[in-house]
Amino acid sequence: MELLTASFVLDCLKEVINPDNEKDIVSLDMVRDLKIDGRKVSFSLVFPKSKNPFAQSVKKSCEHALTSQLGNDLEISIDIDAGQVVHNERPLPNVKNIVAIASGKGGVGKSTISVNMAVALAKLGYTVGLIDADVYGPSIPKMFDLESAKPVVKQVDGKDRIIPAEKYNVKVLSIGFFVDSKEALVWRGPMATSALKQLIHDGYWGDLDYLLVDLPPGTGDVHLTLVQSLAVTGVVIVSTPQAVALADAIKGISMFTGKSINVPVLGLVENMAWFTPEELPDNKYYIFGKDGCKNLADSMNVPLLGQIPLVQGIREGGDNGRPVADDENSVSGRAFMELARETVRQVGIRNASAEPTEIVQLSK
Repeated sequence: MELLTASFVLDCLKEVINPDNEKDIVSLDMVRDLKIDGRKVSFSLVFPKSKNPFAQSVKKSCEHALTSQLGNDLEISIDIDAGQVVHNERPLPNVKNIVAIASGKGGVGKSTISVNMAVALAKLGYTVGLIDADVYGPSIPKMFDLESAKPVVKQVDGKDRIIPAEKYNVKVLSIGFFVDSKEALVWRGPMATSALKQLIHDGYWGDLDYLLVDLPPGTGDVHLTLVQSLAVTGVVIVSTPQAVALADAIKGISMFTGKSINVPVLGLVENMAWFTPEELPDNKYYIFGKDGCKNLADSMNVPLLGQIPLVQGIREGGDNGRPVADDENSVSGRAFMELARETVRQVGIRNASAEPTEIVQLSK
């Protein structure tokens, strides 16, 4: 008999519609505390208002959806939690700015930019958090030398909260803290998005000036979950100058600025803009092309936040868990400090000239 998984159970429950708004209960995050023990399935159904008239019918629909696909011998236990709000009206109210860092294409150094920007912002005196939302390939723990970190769970105001690891004055949470680094994560979309929601809503972030979110490459479920869970201040798009990478960067810009999402693009970062030998800091070799992101930024009327050179020390810092931005006197460190300053400037312009971003409401 096929082993039951949380992913399979959630796929079954996606067929159940909440009559209040005609959306499925999984995308509404009404399914909580899912547990599986052999042929036993238990979870809580969370409704946004007390004495919900549809509570029992939704529960029956859940039971029917599960038994019809998984068999009548399935043992099901469903608790109804009415009167709780599915999402806070202002998630993370003590976080001033939420900045997503995205790329259309993998391998362009998005996580390197995220880590070093976080460290640079902290060195500028800001309180900073970083979520590693690249749930399939979490690399942030290694880049902070936090691979052995195991964040603890503590009761805060009556709720279990995950206490982020902290290094270089940056609070960090990653799915990599909770899984075997040698094992591949073979997850369906609902599992990945559920993991991100837990890092967001259960993390004890406290007061932050900036919360950076390192997204996976491309445009998919995790990106949509982020903008449906948080009011994102703006997004930073990372690319190399290479034409292939720029084509995917355009798709990323298009996704965030589309009418259904409408998250401002703070600007582009051109990574690996040129190769500079550390012993010859004035020499530039344009391995991936010259000014590709600069030209794209001009054509799409978005700011160019910075150009980061391809330097051996940046790679070594990422591999060794010592971000180069921590040494603000180095050539690479200065580049990341300038990137952080320009990002702060663009966030200030965005906040002064536009209304706060709304949490995205997408129909099925």
